[in-house]
Amino acid sequence: MKKADIPKDLAEKMRGISHYRLLFTDVLGHLKEMKITDDEIIEILEEGQGFDGSSIQGFARLEESDLMAHPRLGSFRILPENLTPNSQPVGIFFCDIRTPKGRPFSGCPRQRLKKIRNQAKKLGYTFNVGPELEFFIFPDKYTPQPLDQRGYFDSTAEGPGSAIVEDIVDTLKKIGIHVECSHHEVAPSQFEIDVKYQEVLTAADQVMLIRWVAKQIAQQHGKYITFMPKPIKGENGSGMHTHMSLFQGDQNAFHSATDPFKLSPLARHFCAGVLNHVQEFTSVTNSNVNSYKRLVEGYEAPVYISWGRRNRSSLIRVPQYRVGKDKATRIELRSPDPCCNPYLAFTVMLAAGLDGIDKKMPLNDPIEDNIFEMSAAKKNRLGIKHLPGSLEVAMYLSRKSDFLKKALGRHIWHNLLNNLNQQWENQRTHVTEMEIDELMPIL
Repeated sequence: MKKADIPKDLAEKMRGISHYRLLFTDVLGHLKEMKITDDEIIEILEEGQGFDGSSIQGFARLEESDLMAHPRLGSFRILPENLTPNSQPVGIFFCDIRTPKGRPFSGCPRQRLKKIRNQAKKLGYTFNVGPELEFFIFPDKYTPQPLDQRGYFDSTAEGPGSAIVEDIVDTLKKIGIHVECSHHEVAPSQFEIDVKYQEVLTAADQVMLIRWVAKQIAQQHGKYITFMPKPIKGENGSGMHTHMSLFQGDQNAFHSATDPFKLSPLARHFCAGVLNHVQEFTSVTNSNVNSYKRLVEGYEAPVYISWGRRNRSSLIRVPQYRVGKDKATRIELRSPDPCCNPYLAFTVMLAAGLDGIDKKMPLNDPIEDNIFEMSAAKKNRLGIKHLPGSLEVAMYLSRKSDFLKKALGRHIWHNLLNNLNQQWENQRTHVTEMEIDELMPIL
Protein backbone atom coordinates (compact mmCIF):
# COMPACT_ATOMS: atom_id res chain seq x y z
CA MET A 1 0.00 0.00 0.00
CA LYS A 2 1.36 3.37 -1.01
CA LYS A 3 0.77 6.53 0.97
CA ALA A 4 -1.47 7.71 -1.85
CA ASP A 5 -3.71 4.65 -1.32
CA ILE A 6 -4.50 5.50 2.32
CA PRO A 7 -7.85 7.30 2.70
CA LYS A 8 -7.33 11.03 3.12
CA ASP A 9 -8.96 11.23 6.54
CA LEU A 10 -6.80 8.36 7.85
CA ALA A 11 -3.62 9.84 6.34
CA GLU A 12 -4.37 13.11 8.10
CA LYS A 13 -4.86 11.34 11.44
CA MET A 14 -1.57 9.45 10.99
CA ARG A 15 0.39 12.60 10.24
CA GLY A 16 3.20 13.12 12.76
CA ILE A 17 2.81 9.73 14.46
CA SER A 18 6.09 7.83 14.69
CA HIS A 19 5.02 4.73 16.65
CA TYR A 20 2.18 2.25 16.15
CA ARG A 21 0.80 -0.78 17.94
CA LEU A 22 -0.85 -3.72 16.20
CA LEU A 23 -3.44 -5.35 18.49
CA PHE A 24 -5.20 -8.73 18.52
CA THR A 25 -6.35 -11.30 21.09
CA ASP A 26 -5.66 -14.93 21.82
CA VAL A 27 -8.52 -17.39 22.16
CA LEU A 28 -9.03 -16.47 25.84
CA GLY A 29 -9.34 -12.74 25.09
CA HIS A 30 -5.93 -11.62 26.35
CA LEU A 31 -4.69 -8.57 24.46
CA LYS A 32 -1.54 -9.03 22.35
CA GLU A 33 0.46 -6.31 20.61
CA MET A 34 3.36 -5.65 18.27
CA LYS A 35 5.09 -2.26 18.14
CA ILE A 36 5.88 -0.76 14.74
CA THR A 37 7.65 2.43 13.65
CA ASP A 38 6.42 4.82 10.99
CA ASP A 39 9.17 3.55 8.67
CA GLU A 40 7.41 0.17 8.47
CA ILE A 41 3.72 0.98 8.83
CA ILE A 42 2.89 1.63 5.15
CA GLU A 43 4.29 -1.72 4.02
CA ILE A 44 2.55 -3.50 6.89
CA LEU A 45 -0.80 -1.93 6.01
CA GLU A 46 -0.44 -3.58 2.61
CA GLU A 47 1.20 -6.90 3.42
CA GLY A 48 0.59 -7.51 7.12
CA GLN A 49 3.08 -8.25 9.88
CA GLY A 50 4.33 -11.81 10.31
CA PHE A 51 4.63 -13.48 13.71
CA ASP A 52 4.97 -16.89 15.35
CA GLY A 53 1.47 -18.11 16.23
CA SER A 54 2.64 -21.23 18.08
CA SER A 55 3.22 -19.22 21.26
CA ILE A 56 -0.28 -17.67 21.29
CA GLN A 57 -2.94 -19.50 23.32
CA GLY A 58 -5.31 -21.38 21.01
CA PHE A 59 -3.65 -20.29 17.77
CA ALA A 60 -1.40 -22.60 15.75
CA ARG A 61 0.55 -25.80 16.20
CA LEU A 62 4.33 -25.61 16.00
CA GLU A 63 4.45 -27.04 12.48
CA GLU A 64 2.06 -24.39 11.11
CA SER A 65 3.05 -21.42 13.21
CA ASP A 66 3.64 -18.66 10.65
CA LEU A 67 0.77 -16.15 10.70
CA MET A 68 0.14 -12.59 9.51
CA ALA A 69 -1.49 -9.72 11.41
CA HIS A 70 -3.35 -7.44 8.98
CA PRO A 71 -4.28 -4.01 10.41
CA ARG A 72 -7.87 -2.96 9.72
CA LEU A 73 -7.91 0.66 8.58
CA GLY A 74 -11.32 1.39 10.11
CA SER A 75 -10.10 0.41 13.59
CA PHE A 76 -7.44 3.12 13.76
CA ARG A 77 -7.30 5.24 16.92
CA ILE A 78 -4.71 7.49 18.54
CA LEU A 79 -3.70 6.83 22.13
CA PRO A 80 -3.53 10.14 24.02
CA GLU A 81 -0.33 11.32 25.64
CA ASN A 82 -1.34 10.20 29.15
CA LEU A 83 -1.24 6.56 27.94
CA THR A 84 2.05 6.58 26.05
CA PRO A 85 5.77 6.73 26.88
CA ASN A 86 7.43 10.13 26.54
CA SER A 87 3.99 11.77 26.19
CA GLN A 88 3.98 11.12 22.45
CA PRO A 89 0.80 10.02 20.64
CA VAL A 90 0.77 6.41 19.44
CA GLY A 91 -1.43 5.02 16.67
CA ILE A 92 -3.19 1.68 17.15
CA PHE A 93 -4.80 -0.76 14.73
CA PHE A 94 -6.79 -3.87 15.55
CA CYS A 95 -5.76 -6.71 13.30
CA ASP A 96 -7.32 -9.66 11.55
CA ILE A 97 -5.07 -12.73 11.56
CA ARG A 98 -4.48 -14.46 8.25
CA THR A 99 -2.33 -17.30 6.92
CA PRO A 100 0.75 -16.47 4.80
CA LYS A 101 -1.43 -17.28 1.75
CA GLY A 102 -3.87 -14.53 2.76
CA ARG A 103 -6.72 -16.75 3.95
CA PRO A 104 -8.58 -15.89 7.17
CA PHE A 105 -6.99 -17.83 10.04
CA SER A 106 -9.55 -20.17 11.62
CA GLY A 107 -8.17 -19.52 15.11
CA CYS A 108 -8.63 -15.72 15.05
CA PRO A 109 -11.48 -14.59 17.35
CA ARG A 110 -11.95 -11.32 15.44
CA GLN A 111 -12.19 -13.16 12.13
CA ARG A 112 -14.79 -15.49 13.62
CA LEU A 113 -16.94 -12.57 14.73
CA LYS A 114 -16.63 -11.04 11.26
CA LYS A 115 -17.83 -14.31 9.71
CA ILE A 116 -21.00 -14.41 11.85
CA ARG A 117 -21.52 -10.67 11.42
CA ASN A 118 -21.33 -11.10 7.64
CA GLN A 119 -23.98 -13.81 7.81
CA ALA A 120 -26.28 -11.26 9.45
CA LYS A 121 -25.33 -8.68 6.81
CA LYS A 122 -26.33 -11.07 4.01
CA LEU A 123 -29.77 -11.22 5.63
CA GLY A 124 -29.88 -7.43 5.64
CA TYR A 125 -29.13 -6.88 9.34
CA THR A 126 -26.60 -4.85 11.31
CA PHE A 127 -25.98 -6.25 14.79
CA ASN A 128 -25.57 -3.50 17.38
CA VAL A 129 -24.21 -4.12 20.86
CA GLY A 130 -23.99 -1.95 23.97
CA PRO A 131 -21.95 -3.54 26.81
CA GLU A 132 -21.93 -2.42 30.45
CA LEU A 133 -18.63 -3.24 32.15
CA GLU A 134 -18.46 -3.59 35.93
CA PHE A 135 -15.18 -3.69 37.85
CA PHE A 136 -13.59 -3.25 41.28
CA ILE A 137 -10.88 -0.80 42.31
CA PHE A 138 -8.44 -2.17 44.90
CA PRO A 139 -5.16 -1.03 46.51
CA ASP A 140 -3.16 -3.53 44.43
CA LYS A 141 -3.53 -6.79 42.51
CA TYR A 142 -3.05 -8.93 45.62
CA THR A 143 -5.35 -7.10 48.06
CA PRO A 144 -9.12 -7.32 47.37
CA GLN A 145 -9.78 -4.63 49.97
CA PRO A 146 -12.53 -2.10 49.12
CA LEU A 147 -11.54 1.56 49.04
CA ASP A 148 -15.03 2.74 50.01
CA GLN A 149 -18.23 1.48 51.63
CA ARG A 150 -20.66 2.99 49.17
CA GLY A 151 -23.47 1.29 47.25
CA TYR A 152 -25.56 1.54 44.12
CA PHE A 153 -25.50 5.03 42.58
CA ASP A 154 -24.13 6.53 45.80
CA SER A 155 -22.32 9.85 45.49
CA THR A 156 -18.72 9.41 44.37
CA ALA A 157 -17.34 12.20 46.54
CA GLU A 158 -15.94 9.68 49.02
CA GLY A 159 -12.85 7.63 48.23
CA PRO A 160 -10.32 7.67 45.36
CA GLY A 161 -12.52 5.73 42.94
CA SER A 162 -14.30 8.80 41.64
CA ALA A 163 -11.16 10.46 40.27
CA ILE A 164 -9.99 7.21 38.69
CA VAL A 165 -13.30 6.59 36.91
CA GLU A 166 -13.48 10.20 35.71
CA ASP A 167 -9.97 9.92 34.26
CA ILE A 168 -10.95 6.66 32.53
CA VAL A 169 -14.04 8.26 30.99
CA ASP A 170 -12.06 11.33 29.84
CA THR A 171 -9.41 9.11 28.25
CA LEU A 172 -11.98 6.94 26.50
CA LYS A 173 -13.55 10.07 25.07
CA LYS A 174 -10.17 11.12 23.66
CA ILE A 175 -9.87 7.86 21.73
CA GLY A 176 -13.40 8.08 20.38
CA ILE A 177 -15.33 5.81 22.73
CA HIS A 178 -18.71 7.27 23.67
CA VAL A 179 -19.43 6.63 27.37
CA GLU A 180 -23.13 7.10 28.13
CA CYS A 181 -22.89 6.70 31.89
CA SER A 182 -20.58 5.77 34.73
CA HIS A 183 -21.59 5.20 38.35
CA HIS A 184 -20.90 3.35 41.57
CA GLU A 185 -22.28 -0.18 41.64
CA VAL A 186 -23.88 -2.25 44.42
CA ALA A 187 -20.73 -3.60 46.07
CA PRO A 188 -18.14 -1.48 47.90
CA SER A 189 -15.45 -0.13 45.57
CA GLN A 190 -17.35 -1.43 42.52
CA PHE A 191 -18.07 0.74 39.47
CA GLU A 192 -19.71 0.48 36.06
CA ILE A 193 -19.04 2.08 32.69
CA ASP A 194 -21.75 1.95 30.01
CA VAL A 195 -20.91 2.72 26.39
CA LYS A 196 -23.23 3.69 23.54
CA TYR A 197 -24.23 0.85 21.27
CA GLN A 198 -22.01 0.23 18.24
CA GLU A 199 -21.82 -2.17 15.34
CA VAL A 200 -20.66 -5.43 16.88
CA LEU A 201 -17.06 -5.53 15.62
CA THR A 202 -16.42 -1.99 16.82
CA ALA A 203 -18.08 -2.84 20.14
CA ALA A 204 -15.75 -5.81 20.67
CA ASP A 205 -12.69 -3.67 19.89
CA GLN A 206 -13.97 -1.12 22.40
CA VAL A 207 -14.32 -3.69 25.17
CA MET A 208 -10.67 -4.61 24.72
CA LEU A 209 -9.65 -0.94 24.86
CA ILE A 210 -11.83 -0.15 27.87
CA ARG A 211 -10.26 -2.95 29.90
CA TRP A 212 -6.74 -1.87 28.90
CA VAL A 213 -7.33 1.86 29.48
CA ALA A 214 -8.99 1.25 32.85
CA LYS A 215 -6.02 -0.72 34.14
CA GLN A 216 -3.52 1.86 32.86
CA ILE A 217 -5.35 4.78 34.49
CA ALA A 218 -5.73 2.94 37.80
CA GLN A 219 -2.00 2.19 37.80
CA GLN A 220 -1.26 5.88 37.31
CA HIS A 221 -3.31 6.54 40.47
CA GLY A 222 -1.41 3.85 42.36
CA LYS A 223 -4.42 1.52 42.41
CA TYR A 224 -5.55 -1.64 40.64
CA ILE A 225 -8.68 -2.39 38.61
CA THR A 226 -9.89 -5.95 38.24
CA PHE A 227 -12.58 -7.32 35.94
CA MET A 228 -12.56 -10.58 37.91
CA PRO A 229 -16.22 -11.65 38.19
CA LYS A 230 -16.26 -12.41 41.94
CA PRO A 231 -13.28 -11.02 43.86
CA ILE A 232 -15.01 -10.59 47.25
CA LYS A 233 -16.96 -13.29 49.07
CA GLY A 234 -20.39 -12.13 50.18
CA GLU A 235 -20.59 -9.18 47.75
CA ASN A 236 -22.11 -8.79 44.30
CA GLY A 237 -19.86 -9.81 41.43
CA SER A 238 -19.04 -7.95 38.22
CA GLY A 239 -20.99 -8.60 35.05
CA MET A 240 -21.01 -7.32 31.50
CA HIS A 241 -24.70 -6.88 30.75
CA THR A 242 -24.97 -6.74 26.96
CA HIS A 243 -27.71 -4.85 25.11
CA MET A 244 -28.45 -6.19 21.63
CA SER A 245 -30.53 -5.21 18.60
CA LEU A 246 -30.69 -5.81 14.86
CA PHE A 247 -31.10 -2.90 12.45
CA GLN A 248 -32.19 -2.86 8.82
CA GLY A 249 -30.68 0.33 7.49
CA ASP A 250 -31.78 3.07 9.90
CA GLN A 251 -34.75 1.07 11.20
CA ASN A 252 -34.64 -1.00 14.38
CA ALA A 253 -35.80 -4.46 13.32
CA PHE A 254 -36.50 -5.32 16.96
CA HIS A 255 -39.23 -2.68 17.32
CA SER A 256 -42.97 -3.22 16.96
CA ALA A 257 -45.47 -0.49 17.83
CA THR A 258 -48.27 -3.01 18.47
CA ASP A 259 -46.51 -5.57 20.67
CA PRO A 260 -47.02 -5.18 24.47
CA PHE A 261 -43.24 -5.30 24.95
CA LYS A 262 -42.62 -3.38 21.68
CA LEU A 263 -40.76 -6.43 20.39
CA SER A 264 -41.14 -7.44 16.77
CA PRO A 265 -41.62 -11.12 15.81
CA LEU A 266 -37.98 -11.04 14.66
CA ALA A 267 -36.85 -9.85 18.10
CA ARG A 268 -38.89 -12.57 19.79
CA HIS A 269 -37.32 -15.27 17.62
CA PHE A 270 -33.85 -13.81 18.31
CA CYS A 271 -34.53 -13.77 22.04
CA ALA A 272 -35.80 -17.36 21.93
CA GLY A 273 -32.62 -18.44 20.15
CA VAL A 274 -30.43 -16.91 22.84
CA LEU A 275 -32.47 -18.53 25.62
CA ASN A 276 -32.43 -21.88 23.82
CA HIS A 277 -28.63 -21.95 23.39
CA VAL A 278 -27.40 -20.08 26.45
CA GLN A 279 -26.51 -23.20 28.43
CA GLU A 280 -24.30 -24.34 25.55
CA PHE A 281 -22.45 -21.03 25.18
CA THR A 282 -22.05 -20.06 28.85
CA SER A 283 -18.49 -21.41 28.78
CA VAL A 284 -17.75 -18.63 26.25
CA THR A 285 -19.52 -15.71 27.96
CA ASN A 286 -18.35 -16.90 31.41
CA SER A 287 -14.96 -18.41 30.71
CA ASN A 288 -13.34 -18.54 34.13
CA VAL A 289 -13.68 -20.79 37.17
CA ASN A 290 -14.39 -17.63 39.16
CA SER A 291 -17.27 -16.72 36.83
CA TYR A 292 -19.51 -19.33 38.44
CA LYS A 293 -19.07 -17.86 41.91
CA ARG A 294 -20.92 -14.82 40.56
CA LEU A 295 -23.74 -16.87 38.98
CA VAL A 296 -25.36 -17.84 42.29
CA GLU A 297 -28.62 -16.83 43.94
CA GLY A 298 -28.79 -13.80 46.17
CA TYR A 299 -26.40 -11.42 44.42
CA GLU A 300 -28.51 -10.05 41.51
CA ALA A 301 -26.65 -12.10 38.89
CA PRO A 302 -28.94 -14.26 36.74
CA VAL A 303 -29.16 -17.96 37.49
CA TYR A 304 -32.39 -19.02 35.80
CA ILE A 305 -33.20 -19.02 32.08
CA SER A 306 -36.14 -16.68 31.60
CA TRP A 307 -37.01 -13.24 30.27
CA GLY A 308 -39.04 -10.28 31.48
CA ARG A 309 -39.22 -6.50 31.65
CA ARG A 310 -38.99 -5.44 35.28
CA ASN A 311 -37.63 -8.71 36.64
CA ARG A 312 -34.00 -8.33 37.72
CA SER A 313 -33.75 -12.09 38.28
CA SER A 314 -34.34 -12.68 34.55
CA LEU A 315 -31.54 -13.79 32.27
CA ILE A 316 -32.83 -11.54 29.50
CA ARG A 317 -34.46 -8.23 30.35
CA VAL A 318 -36.39 -6.02 27.95
CA PRO A 319 -35.67 -2.41 28.99
CA GLN A 320 -38.74 -0.18 29.28
CA TYR A 321 -39.78 1.38 25.97
CA ARG A 322 -39.76 5.15 25.74
CA VAL A 323 -42.26 6.75 23.36
CA GLY A 324 -40.55 8.04 20.22
CA LYS A 325 -37.36 6.07 20.93
CA ASP A 326 -37.90 3.19 18.51
CA LYS A 327 -34.16 2.83 17.96
CA ALA A 328 -33.67 2.09 21.66
CA THR A 329 -35.75 -1.12 21.56
CA ARG A 330 -33.41 -3.93 22.56
CA ILE A 331 -32.88 -6.97 24.74
CA GLU A 332 -30.32 -7.18 27.54
CA LEU A 333 -28.45 -10.42 28.23
CA ARG A 334 -27.33 -10.27 31.86
CA SER A 335 -25.16 -13.37 32.27
CA PRO A 336 -21.84 -12.44 30.54
CA ASP A 337 -18.97 -11.18 32.65
CA PRO A 338 -16.23 -8.70 31.71
CA CYS A 339 -13.31 -11.13 31.59
CA CYS A 340 -14.69 -13.01 28.57
CA ASN A 341 -13.28 -12.76 25.07
CA PRO A 342 -15.72 -10.17 23.64
CA TYR A 343 -15.19 -11.31 20.04
CA LEU A 344 -16.24 -14.86 20.89
CA ALA A 345 -18.96 -13.80 23.34
CA PHE A 346 -20.63 -11.56 20.75
CA THR A 347 -20.16 -14.30 18.14
CA VAL A 348 -22.18 -16.85 20.08
CA MET A 349 -24.87 -14.32 21.08
CA LEU A 350 -25.43 -13.35 17.45
CA ALA A 351 -25.24 -16.93 16.18
CA ALA A 352 -27.83 -18.02 18.76
CA GLY A 353 -30.16 -15.17 17.83
CA LEU A 354 -29.84 -15.85 14.10
CA ASP A 355 -30.58 -19.53 14.72
CA GLY A 356 -33.73 -18.50 16.57
CA ILE A 357 -34.77 -16.35 13.61
CA ASP A 358 -33.93 -19.04 11.04
CA LYS A 359 -35.95 -21.69 12.90
CA LYS A 360 -38.68 -19.24 13.99
CA MET A 361 -38.25 -20.37 17.59
CA PRO A 362 -41.24 -19.42 19.74
CA LEU A 363 -40.62 -17.24 22.79
CA ASN A 364 -42.15 -18.43 26.04
CA ASP A 365 -44.24 -16.08 28.16
CA PRO A 366 -42.28 -13.58 30.26
CA ILE A 367 -41.82 -14.19 33.98
CA GLU A 368 -42.13 -11.11 36.16
CA ASP A 369 -42.14 -12.82 39.57
CA ASN A 370 -38.89 -13.05 41.52
CA ILE A 371 -37.59 -16.48 40.53
CA PHE A 372 -35.21 -16.55 43.52
CA GLU A 373 -38.26 -16.65 45.80
CA MET A 374 -40.16 -19.33 43.84
CA SER A 375 -40.60 -22.84 45.13
CA ALA A 376 -38.88 -25.64 43.25
CA ALA A 377 -42.30 -27.01 42.32
CA LYS A 378 -43.36 -23.73 40.71
CA LYS A 379 -40.09 -23.45 38.79
CA ASN A 380 -40.57 -26.99 37.49
CA ARG A 381 -44.19 -26.23 36.56
CA LEU A 382 -43.06 -23.18 34.58
CA GLY A 383 -40.24 -25.12 32.93
CA ILE A 384 -37.55 -22.75 34.22
CA LYS A 385 -34.06 -24.13 33.60
CA HIS A 386 -30.84 -22.79 35.11
CA LEU A 387 -27.39 -21.82 33.90
CA PRO A 388 -24.43 -24.15 34.47
CA GLY A 389 -23.27 -24.03 38.07
CA SER A 390 -19.57 -24.53 37.38
CA LEU A 391 -17.04 -24.30 34.59
CA GLU A 392 -16.95 -28.10 34.51
CA VAL A 393 -20.68 -28.34 33.76
CA ALA A 394 -20.48 -25.48 31.25
CA MET A 395 -17.66 -27.24 29.38
CA TYR A 396 -19.62 -30.51 29.34
CA LEU A 397 -22.59 -28.78 27.69
CA SER A 398 -20.29 -26.98 25.24
CA ARG A 399 -18.54 -30.18 24.17
CA LYS A 400 -21.91 -31.77 23.36
CA SER A 401 -23.10 -28.73 21.39
CA ASP A 402 -23.19 -28.92 17.60
CA PHE A 403 -24.46 -25.34 17.63
CA LEU A 404 -21.38 -24.06 19.46
CA LYS A 405 -18.96 -26.02 17.30
CA LYS A 406 -20.54 -24.47 14.21
CA ALA A 407 -20.69 -20.96 15.70
CA LEU A 408 -17.05 -20.89 16.82
CA GLY A 409 -15.60 -23.16 14.16
CA ARG A 410 -13.89 -26.42 15.06
CA HIS A 411 -10.46 -24.81 15.65
CA ILE A 412 -11.60 -22.23 18.21
CA TRP A 413 -14.17 -24.57 19.78
CA HIS A 414 -11.50 -27.25 20.35
CA ASN A 415 -8.73 -24.93 21.57
CA LEU A 416 -10.98 -22.85 23.82
CA LEU A 417 -12.36 -25.90 25.59
CA ASN A 418 -8.89 -27.38 25.98
CA ASN A 419 -7.69 -24.16 27.61
CA LEU A 420 -10.73 -24.02 29.89
CA ASN A 421 -10.25 -27.66 30.84
CA GLN A 422 -6.67 -26.93 31.93
CA GLN A 423 -7.99 -24.04 34.02
CA TRP A 424 -10.56 -26.35 35.61
CA GLU A 425 -7.96 -29.02 36.35
CA ASN A 426 -5.72 -26.44 38.03
CA GLN A 427 -8.66 -25.29 40.16
CA ARG A 428 -9.80 -28.85 40.92
CA THR A 429 -6.41 -29.94 42.22
CA HIS A 430 -5.58 -26.72 44.09
CA VAL A 431 -5.70 -26.86 47.89
CA THR A 432 -7.37 -23.65 49.09
CA GLU A 433 -6.91 -21.61 52.26
CA MET A 434 -10.50 -22.46 53.21
CA GLU A 435 -9.66 -26.17 53.21
CA ILE A 436 -6.62 -25.58 55.37
CA ASP A 437 -8.53 -23.30 57.79
CA GLU A 438 -11.65 -25.47 58.12
CA LEU A 439 -10.48 -29.04 57.59
CA MET A 440 -6.97 -29.31 58.98
CA PRO A 441 -8.01 -28.55 62.57
CA ILE A 442 -10.55 -31.40 62.58
CA LEU A 443 -9.03 -34.03 60.29
